[in-house]
Amino acid sequence: MCGNSMSVPLPAIVPAARKATAALIKCNLLFVHSHGWAEAFAGIRTPHVKYICPHAPVKPVTLNMGMSMPSWFDIIGLQTDAEEDEAGIKQASENIKALIDQEVKNGIPSHRIVLGGFSQGGALSLYTALTTQQKLGGVVALSCWLPLRNSFPQASRNSANNEMHVLQCHGEADPLVPVMFGCLTVEKLKTLCNPSNIIFKTYPRMPHSACPEEMMDIKQFIEKQLPPI
Repeated sequence: MCGNSMSVPLPAIVPAARKATAALIKCNLLFVHSHGWAEAFAGIRTPHVKYICPHAPVKPVTLNMGMSMPSWFDIIGLQTDAEEDEAGIKQASENIKALIDQEVKNGIPSHRIVLGGFSQGGALSLYTALTTQQKLGGVVALSCWLPLRNSFPQASRNSANNEMHVLQCHGEADPLVPVMFGCLTVEKLKTLCNPSNIIFKTYPRMPHSACPEEMMDIKQFIEKQLPPI
């Protein structure tokens, strides 16, 4: 469970149609709870995969004039050189790592767990995958960026997930997180992980949202990384 147990609901879960032998932990985006994404992933579900959509805690967001809303960490600005909420990013990452640990205790090996997320949730998934000691099955990073990117030295190639597979997707018409952010992120990822394991796909005319083609790409990636056993 993420965040304060007194204020954050339990994750939305789409159970596996049969015995769960793999899991996708899908972090929601800024401002939005996870039920909608749980429904979206139910539409492309794989029978042996359990889909876990944790809720972000409610906290003030500087970018939105300090108003409180579901957010994994504070967003101060959307420029490439904007100040970042380092403490908040690291705390949110620890919460996701705790979810990974819980699924391992439930009997799903970490290499059968894929992290995923859209926008801020995708950013959190990438950061968590690059800092966890658990070997993961991969990452689905949608319309996002890599937080604290300058904190990852070349030595990170020795991390537990330097061979992980990443599907990174971005809309070419995204007005909130421009596709340039995706391009910069994939360039950085290729210095931290095996470049041949990084897939970057863009979608013409897609704004800060999803499209059927993207959802099918996600389905195919999950099926490849988390095959039945």
